[in-house]
Amino acid sequence: MKLLEIKNLRKSFDGNEVLHGISLEVRSGEVVAVIGPSGSGKSTLLRCATLLELVDGGEIRYLGKPMVTEETQEKPVYADKRALRQLHSHFGLVFQNFNLFPHFNVLHNVTQAMRKVRHVPKPEAEEKARTLLRKVGLEEKERAYPGQLSGGQQQRVSIARALALEPDILFFDEPTSALDPELTGEILKVIRGLAAEKMTMVIVTHEMQFARGAADRIVFMEGGVIVEEGTPEQLLRQPKSARTREFFSSFVTDL
Repeated sequence: MKLLEIKNLRKSFDGNEVLHGISLEVRSGEVVAVIGPSGSGKSTLLRCATLLELVDGGEIRYLGKPMVTEETQEKPVYADKRALRQLHSHFGLVFQNFNLFPHFNVLHNVTQAMRKVRHVPKPEAEEKARTLLRKVGLEEKERAYPGQLSGGQQQRVSIARALALEPDILFFDEPTSALDPELTGEILKVIRGLAAEKMTMVIVTHEMQFARGAADRIVFMEGGVIVEEGTPEQLLRQPKSARTREFFSSFVTDL
């Protein structure tokens, strides 16, 4: 089943087009790693797919329901506010820099969206939050505040918070970029666990070993286009594009 369909997506900033007609599909249970050099449009793609940026053209659908369509070549048309709220429930996003509320403790950070968006009663929300904190290995930190946690711990809280709303698909935008190598391992372990549970995920990452071991498919972007996509083995061992071969050549000894 197709959870996400993106067709001919275009996005510009100040006249500079950073996405040049991106098309991508993600199926239920699939883990897709999006890789490429800095400035290739990876994060912009995620921001457009999660309503943090408005697109200049193209179409995005979740479970076949249109979030934005292109009825003419002049202007994309977004769904109405009610439909967008419903579509928003299908996805979650984990940011690079955690984005936790510093004045809320861990438990409050995880329950906030459940109580405000889904109107889940406090006892039920806290019970679910504790289950998620156990999942990410932080059950003993529920009363701690973000400033008392390591970067890896904060990112694990961010993952629990994103999971609290039970999204169909979870997006990660460079979830380990702000962490040192030891803390990076904490996050990759959690994401591997989600992959084992068949959580549908799209992960922008520079972690090639992780992409190879956890992703069902790798998408290589450069210059605002998808240069090539395929299974990890296909792209890392037998890429079709010369640019893909060049990009991966520096990682061959590690892979």
